[in-house]
Amino acid sequence: MKLFLILGAINAFLSVALGAFGAHGLEGRVPEKYLQIWQTGVTYQMFHAGGLFVVALLFDRLSSTGLLSWAGWLMLAGILLFSGSLYVLTLTQISVLGAITPLGGLAFLAAWTVLITAAVRHL
Repeated sequence: MKLFLILGAINAFLSVALGAFGAHGLEGRVPEKYLQIWQTGVTYQMFHAGGLFVVALLFDRLSSTGLLSWAGWLMLAGILLFSGSLYVLTLTQISVLGAITPLGGLAFLAAWTVLITAAVRHL
């Protein structure tokens, strides 16, 4: 689906931009611990931008587009919840925001599980 290709490209772009911002704009402004947290968010965002590309490219190869849609939306939700919560945590240093991060991790795990299921059923 074209939408997941676009979402993948947007998230890849954002992860590069946010990575640069973290490396250059936040250095010296937040403690090292939070720079590492920021970098974790960037890394997972880029991995799952790639996952969105995989979902988009599989739409033409698999007949299980419903499962692929679920996988794509779960990856996007994971990016927003996991990486987004780490970015906000870094900027605010409000540690309770870290409680949101595992929800994003669960969304990532669910997305990969659904993608595995789609592949097993249709490849």
